[in-house]
Parts: sequence; C-alpha cells; structure tokens
Amino acid sequence: MSDEKLLITPQTKVGELLKAYPEIEEVLIAIAPEFKKLRNPILLRTVARVTSLAQAARVGGVPVGDLVRQLRQAVGQPDIDVSAEPPSESAVSSTPPEWFRQEPIKQSHDARPLIEAGLQPIGRVLGDLESLPHDVIYELITPFEPAPLIDKARAKGFDTWTRAVSAGEYRTYFRRSPG
Repeated sequence: MSDEKLLITPQTKVGELLKAYPEIEEVLIAIAPEFKKLRNPILLRTVARVTSLAQAARVGGVPVGDLVRQLRQAVGQPDIDVSAEPPSESAVSSTPPEWFRQEPIKQSHDARPLIEAGLQPIGRVLGDLESLPHDVIYELITPFEPAPLIDKARAKGFDTWTRAVSAGEYRTYFRRSPG
C-alpha cells in the first residue's frame, strides 16, 4: 500500500477523508455544524461511506469550493481550482416543479427521529420508492437536505423536489419520472 495520503477533491467520500485524516473531524464540524452527526459511528460507517464532499457541502449549506479549500488547507495540501467541477446543485427550491401536486402524496416518512437516533433512512426510503406506483408522490421529512439519497433516487429514475420548511425541517418529494 502506498504511503501517500488521500487527495481531497469534491468527489472524495467523507468516510475516506475521516479515515485518512481523523484529525480533520473538528475542522469539518467547524465549517458546518450539521456535520456533528458524523460523530455517530453508525452514520460514519453508512452514510459517510457513500457521501462525497460535494454532496456533504449541499447538506451543510456550504459552497463545495470553500469546503474543499478549507479541508485541503487543514491537512497541508495545496489549493485546487474546483470551478471546473460540475456544480453539485442543491435540490432545495421554494418553487414547486410542474409535476408536484399535493393530492397524490400517498406515503410520507418522517426520518428525523431515526436520524436523531443515529440511524440512516436510505435503505427504507429506497425500498419505499421501489414499490411507489406511477403518478404518486412520496414525501420524506429530514432535518437537512438529503443530498446522497436525492442523487441515488435520481439515478434510479425519480424526479425530486426539496423545500426548506424551517430550520431543521426539509421535505423532499419523489415521483417516478414519466417514460
């Protein structure tokens, strides 16, 4: 195995980052207090393993360039230009998409208690989405934008829309993409 340390980029997984640089946890939390949840060993083994820094930046409400720059600086890596990186767009919007209608919400899951208990809802939600009929909307309630889950759902052919209801309450809506 090489002695070279992990290079920090927007694609770096949070779990890999913390394994390579355990001392950087406090820097990460200082950048975005939402990252305190990473102290939970279950979240660290599950969500952090699949979450990129670009996705984490969305969850923490921090520009990805700032996040990468500060983390690289903390470990002594030279700054890199992430402006060429495709933006990791936030799904949060106050304007609903055309497909959103309140009526077809047939299933809702409030994942906040699960997340607060240190568990992650991704398995349950993806399972719920697999059985979601067409023309039905699934609502997920979380304390932050669930960026990794949104990206996974989109890759599986779902449309998504997230709205911030209040501090600590985000509602993400999923529906099967037509066609």
